[in-house]
Amino acid sequence: EAKVRRSWTQHGLLFVAPFLIIYVAFLVWPTVQGLRMSMSSVNIAGTNDNLVGFDNYAEAFADPRMWRSLWNTVVFTVLSTVPLVLLGLGFALLVHHLRFVQWLWRLSFFGPFLLPSAVVSILWLQMIYPPDYGLINGTLGTEFTWLTDPSTAMFSVVLTTVWWTVGFNFLLYLAALQSIPQHLYEAAAIDGASGWDKLRSITLPLLGRTTALIVVLQLLASLKVFDQIYLMTGGGPEDSTRPIIEYAYDMGFTGYRIGYASAVSYILFAIIVVVSLAQLRLFRKRAEGSS
Repeated sequence: EAKVRRSWTQHGLLFVAPFLIIYVAFLVWPTVQGLRMSMSSVNIAGTNDNLVGFDNYAEAFADPRMWRSLWNTVVFTVLSTVPLVLLGLGFALLVHHLRFVQWLWRLSFFGPFLLPSAVVSILWLQMIYPPDYGLINGTLGTEFTWLTDPSTAMFSVVLTTVWWTVGFNFLLYLAALQSIPQHLYEAAAIDGASGWDKLRSITLPLLGRTTALIVVLQLLASLKVFDQIYLMTGGGPEDSTRPIIEYAYDMGFTGYRIGYASAVSYILFAIIVVVSLAQLRLFRKRAEGSS
C-alpha cells in the first residue's frame, strides 16, 4: 500500500511539475526579486545595485506625492466600487425579469467589458468628453473641460470605468440569480409576499456570497487602477488623478529609480493583502452569523 501511494505521489508530481515550474519562474521568483530590489538603490540600467535596507520605504512614507497618489487611489476605489456593485445588481435584476430579447440586453451590458482599455479611453476622449463637440457637452449645451479640471477629472474617469466594467459584475449577478430555485418565489407568492418582499427576503440574502465575491474583486481591481487614468489624464491635472501605480511607474521608468518604485509597489501590495483579508474575514463572520 505504501509503495502504491508513493507511486501515485510521484506521478502526481510529474503532472503538476510544469505548472509549478511556471508558477515559480513567473510569480514566486519575480516577487522575491522585487522585494530584494525594493531594499536596494538599483536604477533602470541595473547598475548601482547596493542594498539600502528600508531606506526606500522610509523615503516613501515621508513622500507627500506618494500619499497624494495613494489618496487618489482610495478615492477612485470608493467612487467606483459602490456604483459598480449597485448597477451590476440592478442591471442583472432587470435582465432576469425581462422575457424578450434577453440576448440583446446581455450583449448591451456586457459588451463594453470586452473592449481593451485603450479603445475605451480613446472612445471617451474623442467622442464623449471633448469640450466643443463631445456628447456630454453637446447634450448639456456647455463647453466644460471634464478631464482638465481638477474638480471633475476623477469623476470623469470613474464614469468611464463604470460604463466599461459594470458588465462583469452584471454577468456574475445574473448567473447567481438564475441559480436561485424558482420554488422559493412560488412559495412566497402563495403566502402573499409582494415583489419587494421577495427581493428583500429571498433574492438579496441568497446573493450574499456573490456580493461578497464581487466586492472583493472590485476592490482589488480598483486599487490596481492604471490603464484608463494613464491614457485619459496622464495623472493630471495637477496630479489630481494619479494613482499609486502610476506614481511607481513614473519613479521607475521616468525617474529611473527602480528600487524606490519597487518599494512603493510593495506598499500597495501590503495594502491590498490587508484589505483582502479584512474583507474575507468580515464576510466569513456574516456568513457564520446568518447560519
